[in-house]
Amino acid sequence: MQLNQTQVNDFTQNGFLVIQGFYDPSDVETVQKGIYAIIGAVMARHGMTDARPAFSAQTFDAGYMDLIRANRSWGGEVYDLVKEIPAFNRLIAHATHEDLMRQLRTGAVPGLAAGGSGIRIDNPNEDKFRAMWHQEYPAQLKSPDGLVFWSPLVEVTPDLGPVMFCPGSQREGPLAVCHADPENAGRSGAYALKLAGEDDVLSRYEQVAPLSKPGDLVVLDFLLLHASGYNRSDKPRWSMQFRYYNLANPTGQSHGWTGSFAAGVDFRTVHPELFVETVND
Repeated sequence: MQLNQTQVNDFTQNGFLVIQGFYDPSDVETVQKGIYAIIGAVMARHGMTDARPAFSAQTFDAGYMDLIRANRSWGGEVYDLVKEIPAFNRLIAHATHEDLMRQLRTGAVPGLAAGGSGIRIDNPNEDKFRAMWHQEYPAQLKSPDGLVFWSPLVEVTPDLGPVMFCPGSQREGPLAVCHADPENAGRSGAYALKLAGEDDVLSRYEQVAPLSKPGDLVVLDFLLLHASGYNRSDKPRWSMQFRYYNLANPTGQSHGWTGSFAAGVDFRTVHPELFVETVND
């Protein structure tokens, strides 16, 4: 895919870019079919009657809410299994991801972050695993020069809680963080990181939450401030994420492209200068 100069300029200015109809519909539907099959397999494993309608792209997740209402941990089984769908793993290394990175990062040497791809399931009114305002770099590391490729598997409406962005915030560079759990949700690891002086930082930017549909792609800078929206609908928000980083970035080179929480690395050991013990907002 060849971006036009306006798209490149918009990304440089705002730190994110929405590309409508990026993925082939058949590739997205194959992932949805995989999810449908996994939900059925988990239902069968736990002796639940499968009365779901036949597969359709609009109702591919039928039965999932029944699973988590019966036992929340069964939803965790689905969450782990969907990352192993072959069609999803084929999309992870989509050649056009590299093309886009080279167009948006002149001279970049694209790397695919190990453990940096997945399918999120944001359940209704369940905020424990909601991503607070953050930059991708502290949670992912590898390189501060990276891109997240985010794509919904359902049509994202306002009540589903679209991802929120602070346009232009990537130009501040890496920001300090602290460990905090302001929503008292029992967070841990990367989920518990909070921006130091969050209220002050956010006051400097507007917040936008673009809507999207299956097949659309949102590309965002590793340093762009963003957060999950609050899902106040009656159904889950499903989305795919792929993370690429630039091996040519000197900061990534300096720490050997270290991975972070998912790789068992504590962010504080790599960037102690970006961690504060307490924060006052």
